[in-house]
Amino acid sequence: MSRHTQNVSFECERCAHKIKKLSNGSYRNHCPACLWSKHVDILPGDRANPCKGLMEPIGLHWHPKKGWQIIHKCSICGHIGRNIAASNSIQPDNADILIALSQSVWTD
Repeated sequence: MSRHTQNVSFECERCAHKIKKLSNGSYRNHCPACLWSKHVDILPGDRANPCKGLMEPIGLHWHPKKGWQIIHKCSICGHIGRNIAASNSIQPDNADILIALSQSVWTD
């Protein structure tokens, strides 16, 4: 599956926010309004994970090459993953929630 195929609009299953596809060559994997995600990938973009649980934003991590990443924890299986915070897009991530998450900065 190509990134173009995965770069689609969707509605957040947690807050019902309407999310537009990204215009910066990437694809959105979390809601910019509430920052929740969905456990859909085994490898980034493959949409092959059968879990499909909602993933709560639980912290932030700084990556020197990727910038700020949101730490998500799956509400069904407990998987912890990282998603790059969106800032230079048509729908940037909610700054107030990012600031609140900064109280839980993760390190490797």
